Amino acid sequence: MTRYLPILLVLALWTYAFIDCLTTPEDKVRHLPKVAWVLIVLLFGTVLIGPVAWLIAGRERGGFAPRLGPRPAGSGGFVAPDDNPEFLRSLEKKRDEDDTH
Repeated sequence: MTRYLPILLVLALWTYAFIDCLTTPEDKVRHLPKVAWVLIVLLFGTVLIGPVAWLIAGRERGGFAPRLGPRPAGSGGFVAPDDNPEFLRSLEKKRDEDDTH
């Protein structure tokens, strides 16, 4: 079983890099067009050059640490309903409408 471990690790890294390359938005891809990166990952995947090159140079680097605290409304990320001022205003408006009827 241990002799298959390197093959499984290479396959896992190749699969991750390929899916990550396909799902990364075009504006987050660096140095080459996205199509070129997909081809590099596909053609050089078995020797790890393609996936490693993609992970190091191809995609825009971002922190892996989760963002702490609430995000401001309109920042593009998910905002919990109790932190979203627009949602809270809509609840107040609905409550006022229900009170008048």
